[in-house]
Amino acid sequence: MENLDKCINCHLCRDNCDFLTKYGIDICDTDRLRELAYHCFLCGKCTSVCPVGIDGREIIMEMRRERASSDERTSIEDAYKGLISEKRNYRFRNWKHVTSGSIFFPGCNFPSMYPKTNKMLSKLFADNGIGTVYECCGKPVAELGLAEDEERIINSIREKLREASVTEIVTACPNCRDFFGDRLGVKVRSVYDKLSELGAGKTVKGDIELYLPCPDREKKLWVEELRPFVEGEIRINDSAQCCGLGGSAISCERELADGFVKKLGESIDDHIFTYCASCVGRFRRSGLKPVDHILPFIMGTDEQPDTLKSYLNRVMTKVK
Repeated sequence: MENLDKCINCHLCRDNCDFLTKYGIDICDTDRLRELAYHCFLCGKCTSVCPVGIDGREIIMEMRRERASSDERTSIEDAYKGLISEKRNYRFRNWKHVTSGSIFFPGCNFPSMYPKTNKMLSKLFADNGIGTVYECCGKPVAELGLAEDEERIINSIREKLREASVTEIVTACPNCRDFFGDRLGVKVRSVYDKLSELGAGKTVKGDIELYLPCPDREKKLWVEELRPFVEGEIRINDSAQCCGLGGSAISCERELADGFVKKLGESIDDHIFTYCASCVGRFRRSGLKPVDHILPFIMGTDEQPDTLKSYLNRVMTKVK
């Protein structure tokens, strides 16, 4: 486990994390934290503020892996059986349009929330010799601590890419990009980076307010790749610790998750964009209306998230 003897007991992790604050603990309080491992949103806030570089997110992940490999595994799988049933062996997998070279890998949630925009992107990429693949990256399962499933999913995707001679993945999901990292042996880039290369997409007029999903808070890679598509200034809104979906902790900490939504709602001047379909879905379903995904605006569809038929839209990706 992470070298916790580096901790200087400054309490910055506790002071900056609603979860740690609620239970009055720091990231080094391992006994209590182990009991609460599935209450953590895995947002990485504790890591970002730690002055001695302790990776709190990885500490929680190690605790989850330990519990998932113990006699607790059955109870964990029962608690998250819906997620596991869909994602462990992704139900709506569709590789029939895979192409050598580049593929478009939109992720699970973008096609389910924005089917019209996804269709337009798939057509654009197909016209440029890039096929669309529907698959789950494996992050939702991995974050439950199911290490064997995580490795199997990654190995399966890696093998499919190798067999098809894929050298580049273009994704609309910041979670997929962050989770894959360099583990697949191919380049993983954002849809905005690829659109810039192709000279496609429209410019959003004026200044915008932007909510960053958890996996891009530190590096802000997607923010930089979005800049060519924003005419004015990009103002980052960091008032909410997480959208509430991180780490599947919402099932244990509904009140905290709802508090994140409330904080963001109170801080929005007028309207806010993000580039994570999961975040949009969470905020919109919680009644926060002035939140939009920026990609439909760049593609000119101005499509609103289909929160009512999102599951059906995801089902349909299996037969596209």
